[in-house]
Amino acid sequence: MADVAFRGVEKSFGNVTVIHGVDIDIADGELVVFVGPSGCGKSTLLRMLAGLEENTGGEIAIGDDVVSGLPPKDRDIAMVFQNYALYPHMTVAENIGFPLRMQGMSAAERRERVVEAAGLLGLETYLERYPRELSGGQRQRVAVGRAIVRKPRAFLFDEPLSNLDAALRVQMRKEVKLLHRRLGATMIFVTHDQVEAMTLADRIVVLRAGRVEQIGTPDDIYRRPANSFVAGFIGSPPINLIAGTVEPRSGSAVLVPEEDPALAFPLPPQFDLAPGSRITLGIRPENLLLVPATAGSGLEGKVVFCENSGQESAVTLELGGLQLVASLWGDEPPVIGGRARLEIDPARMLLFDDADMRLEPARET
Repeated sequence: MADVAFRGVEKSFGNVTVIHGVDIDIADGELVVFVGPSGCGKSTLLRMLAGLEENTGGEIAIGDDVVSGLPPKDRDIAMVFQNYALYPHMTVAENIGFPLRMQGMSAAERRERVVEAAGLLGLETYLERYPRELSGGQRQRVAVGRAIVRKPRAFLFDEPLSNLDAALRVQMRKEVKLLHRRLGATMIFVTHDQVEAMTLADRIVVLRAGRVEQIGTPDDIYRRPANSFVAGFIGSPPINLIAGTVEPRSGSAVLVPEEDPALAFPLPPQFDLAPGSRITLGIRPENLLLVPATAGSGLEGKVVFCENSGQESAVTLELGGLQLVASLWGDEPPVIGGRARLEIDPARMLLFDDADMRLEPARET
């Protein structure tokens, strides 16, 4: 295994630059997830690491070797694709062992490696079957097995779970995580699914328009997002973001929203916020408390939508010109068209300045 480094990496297609000076360091044995919206450059970065695309600036290193310009076969990596790419005329054992056959390995040693990989993936009883006789999840495990037998320096996964149904995706996420723990391998996983990123990663790289927005642990990314883009991309239901102006009210600071100047949101006292400054307030749905309209505190609004998934309900409340989403756990969801109040804990608020950078508290409360 080996560490991986992107150093000032750029990629252009003609006159269009799609990757802008990316720097990422991935430690030996780390599972790092590249996440971001479609077109952000995450798959392009992975393909440049694999040698399937050429970087037009900077350099890429695996271990002590700069691999920029090397063909894929000389990089000692294994890649798992979205579409499995299995040979339909070969059995599971033959598919898994194919890279070793291409290396000229003996049949006995190939068989030993194949059985070992099949044991890790629960495929022992499927070795003589053909891909057409397997489920989607089993086919994806075969594709992973074909990568494992090579014992490469790094494993690359390019949205490998996107073709699976919801239940299989959950199961395969667990299997990838357990596989990483067993192998202790360097793994880089690309996805547009923020739930996959949060559940799989040791660290997450959040990308937007070919640039790195933030690198950190799942907890860092969720609780301490660098800017409102990261805050809005990570989390389900998405964070509530309210842009407005800071004003003094009764000795404390409030946010007056752009959408409805009649509203006022009390701001955390530990932030030194100058009156008149423009900021964006972020509050996650699980940090909004929904209480009956008869309660004496909070902001009253009308329930306009409720997405009930069983244990959790995402309730949209209309407050004047604003709509905020609150997560409700376990309780009976409110009636659409009814009234309710929101209570907001200032200690759970995230604040972003006019340059869209997260603000740090200036003092202890």
